[in-house]
Amino acid sequence: MSLDVCVVGEINPDLILYGVPAQLKPEEESLIHGFRLTLGSSSAIFAHNLAVLGTRVGMVSKIGADSLGKMAFDWLAEAGVDLTRVRVAPSGPATGLTVILAQPGHRFILTYPGTMFEFSYADLDLDYIFSARHLHLSSYFLHRALRPRIADLFREAKAHGLSTSLDTNDDPEGKWGDDLLNVLPFVDIFFPNEREAKKVAGSDDLQQAIHRLAQLCKFVVVKLGLHGAVARKGSQEWRRSGLRVASVDPVGAGDSFDAGFIHRYLQGATPQECLDYADVAGAFSTTCEGGTEAFKDRDKVAAFFREHLTKR
Repeated sequence: MSLDVCVVGEINPDLILYGVPAQLKPEEESLIHGFRLTLGSSSAIFAHNLAVLGTRVGMVSKIGADSLGKMAFDWLAEAGVDLTRVRVAPSGPATGLTVILAQPGHRFILTYPGTMFEFSYADLDLDYIFSARHLHLSSYFLHRALRPRIADLFREAKAHGLSTSLDTNDDPEGKWGDDLLNVLPFVDIFFPNEREAKKVAGSDDLQQAIHRLAQLCKFVVVKLGLHGAVARKGSQEWRRSGLRVASVDPVGAGDSFDAGFIHRYLQGATPQECLDYADVAGAFSTTCEGGTEAFKDRDKVAAFFREHLTKR
């Protein structure tokens, strides 16, 4: 297939537990009221939902030769993502898994990295990646083996004429290393949330953080949750207030936002149009459990976008 977007990143399921007690006591059995085993990982959620929106997407990744890897692979294939460059490791760590303990107003996120720690530059099919129009990478700090060469990857992508985007997600070590600053000059669209923007920029003031980041990369788009989002390109700024919906689960909302933005960006939409569409995509993802479940019914996707893009 001819690719619009190549996603370089991790593939793993999410196991989301609902109704987790506020306090867990050692050796005591606690009851929950529900769970969902679904496609997880920032890169895979982004790829899945972007493909459903109608963009031609391929992934370059590594999974284990196990049932979790096969499930995640099949979920992505059903969405139409090209997976011909996903490697299955015959030995070594298993496919990663994230366990999310959902509680009112917050959540605890536990990740077993598995093959995502082993995924390296040597696993990349560069000809395949550079055949796309756009390169996207998520979970910067979880790609332990690939991380030393991510700046090279983005530099080469730009040399081949691709546009690029990056969503770092959280840094489990809390270090927010300076090596990221070597990547940002080759990033066209940087997608942090408010906390991540402040951490990367080294500022507790959001506007100051946005100003600093806008000097490092072409376009900064900061996700503000229920408060919407703000985008900055040079001295120009665009805003979008958050769309209010009957939210079930915030998992994957940021990745869905990214997918919506890139979908319209590659169609040549204005920054405001990209921001509006992205906000609707992020809000829609919260209407079902998990990051991709809402996007599995394409008719509902189309109806939701028709309704909410005409309201403003």
